[in-house]
Amino acid sequence: MSRPPFEPVSAEDVRIVSAQLGRPARDVVGIPARCACGAPTVVATAPRLGNGTPFPTLYYLTHPAATAAVSRLEASGVMTEYQAALADDPELAAGYAAAHEAYLDDRARFGRVPEIEGISAGGMPTRVKCLHALVGHSLSAGPGLNPVGDLALAACDWSPEVCACAPDQRGS
Repeated sequence: MSRPPFEPVSAEDVRIVSAQLGRPARDVVGIPARCACGAPTVVATAPRLGNGTPFPTLYYLTHPAATAAVSRLEASGVMTEYQAALADDPELAAGYAAAHEAYLDDRARFGRVPEIEGISAGGMPTRVKCLHALVGHSLSAGPGLNPVGDLALAACDWSPEVCACAPDQRGS
């Protein structure tokens, strides 16, 4: 399933992402999801960092309010429920496996890295390991592609429709 190209990354995006992360942003290749104010919410990161390190997480959730909300959701123990649902619901499991393949296809647009071949993020295709990665994927790909990411996004107490950015991290 092909998705539209990412928005190009600007110097202002890199400044905002660096402020969001509290460290310099690395190897950002695009902005696939933004806050209602226009600030980056998810960055697309190269599959091999500039220093040569393989980096499997293409969709990296950077928005502090989103990250905090997903952290609270993870702390609630919901990942165990999602993992059980994968085992019990063949349709959910098939959708999650398809999300894994789509993730790999998206990342391959930026080059193949043998060390991470077949590895996506968040535990896909069979485990629920990191809701941050799964929500980042859902925000980037849009609803309906990553069913576990969609469930987590709907369950967390943050919305991309409402700006919760710090003043120095707002988009223009």
